Amino acid sequence: MSDLTKLTLKGAVDGLKAKAFTSAEITQAFLTNIAASNPTLNAYVEVTADKALEMAKASDARLAAGQGGALEGAPLGIKDLFCTDGVQTTAGSNMLRGFVPPYESTVTANLWRDGAVMLGKLNMDEFAMGSSNETSAFGPVKNPWKSKASNAELTPGGSSGGSASAVAADLCLAATASDTGGSIRQPAAFTGTVGIKPTYGRASRFGMVAFASSLDQAGPITKTVEDAALLLKSMCSFDPKDSTSLDVETPDWTASVGQSVKGLRIGVPREYVVDGMPAEIQALWDQGVEWLKAAGCEIVDISLPHTKYALPTYYIVAPAEASSNLARYDGMRFGHRAAEAKSLTDLYETSRAEGFGKEVQRRLTIGAYVLSAGFYDAYYVRALKVRRRIAEDFDKVWGQVDAILTPSTPSAAFALGDKQIDPVTMYLNDVFTVTANLAGLPGLSVPAGVDSGGLPLGLQVIGKALDEATVFRVGKALEDAAGFAAKPETWW
Repeated sequence: MSDLTKLTLKGAVDGLKAKAFTSAEITQAFLTNIAASNPTLNAYVEVTADKALEMAKASDARLAAGQGGALEGAPLGIKDLFCTDGVQTTAGSNMLRGFVPPYESTVTANLWRDGAVMLGKLNMDEFAMGSSNETSAFGPVKNPWKSKASNAELTPGGSSGGSASAVAADLCLAATASDTGGSIRQPAAFTGTVGIKPTYGRASRFGMVAFASSLDQAGPITKTVEDAALLLKSMCSFDPKDSTSLDVETPDWTASVGQSVKGLRIGVPREYVVDGMPAEIQALWDQGVEWLKAAGCEIVDISLPHTKYALPTYYIVAPAEASSNLARYDGMRFGHRAAEAKSLTDLYETSRAEGFGKEVQRRLTIGAYVLSAGFYDAYYVRALKVRRRIAEDFDKVWGQVDAILTPSTPSAAFALGDKQIDPVTMYLNDVFTVTANLAGLPGLSVPAGVDSGGLPLGLQVIGKALDEATVFRVGKALEDAAGFAAKPETWW
């Protein structure tokens, strides 16, 4: 085969089992692509070439013996907030630069158990705080897509921008990612890839560098819906080391992909029509409704009345949890330590000022403020009550519908630097995605069209808790109807 890197994850796994090529061959093909493209795209912060070839050699031995796991020999990229034994893990921050974990995250351990090969660690917004991958201490990731109307370099979205860019540019078969307020689904929409955030608790958070513990959830970014189902199954498991892990069976979601959606009731929430939404986004949403109608779905108009409070609720709860989680990085026990300090207090302050970037400092300040004695009840406690109302909105509509269809993002990918002046403008990118995190629900983004500049746009499917099967069914129906086959033109 002339270009192994263009295969889907499922196609590669099948080819490896059929001995059409070896894991060493496809791994080397990706390493060659990375060497040529990463200096421009900046998707990888560390390439583990020797380790990858060693893992590939072991996979080939297992495959030759007729053995091997569900992902045997498949080369993947790993977002740099999953701790990897013996490989630097930084969460995109100077605070953790040089940290080499002596243990493995549960998610990556599951992948190695199933035979996957690690190509390296992927760039990300610092501590997963960002929507454009511009807050990384390693510099911004560039989207492999460019608009026909401009030569500007575009964001791949965030915080999983490195994961999305790498998959879109064929620098890995698929990638791990994480989603706190949309950090899987927004980058997937911006890069013409598929991304799913599963139900909260499906995937273990053990060994994931924490941002907001009640919101963070691991998931994959892939080329197809089937690939997402395949990779998510390996990533998810019950884990006694994570108190939020759900002790439930992990289904074979690939069996759901391609099943008929005839008779499913699909909700269209009227509150997701937001002021200033581009006509192209509305048109794609309308087209998605028509596609599902044609597939035999019943379309139901629904109301999620507390949606308008989701963004402010998220930007109280998430920074509050972050300020608690990141308090451990004080220059004494964990993370960067300032070289010079006049006192213990000065050491704390200087270490954190040097280690954390501006966006992390901003969110930690907000978090400390809303948790302070004078404002705890006024902000944090009230936000928790609204969060409960948002979850109840979804609980009420599940009696009427089986899944919900919305846009993934309020726009296509924007130029690097466009939204950095005003943080609030950047935060608005999460308007369609944060509700699923606040309610702990699964959400899938599927590439479904392009804007006038030829940039990809996504549709989002939100499902009931633990009902990823229906989400994958609807996602596959949209994927088939859209027939999205566009690829970025190589400029990097």
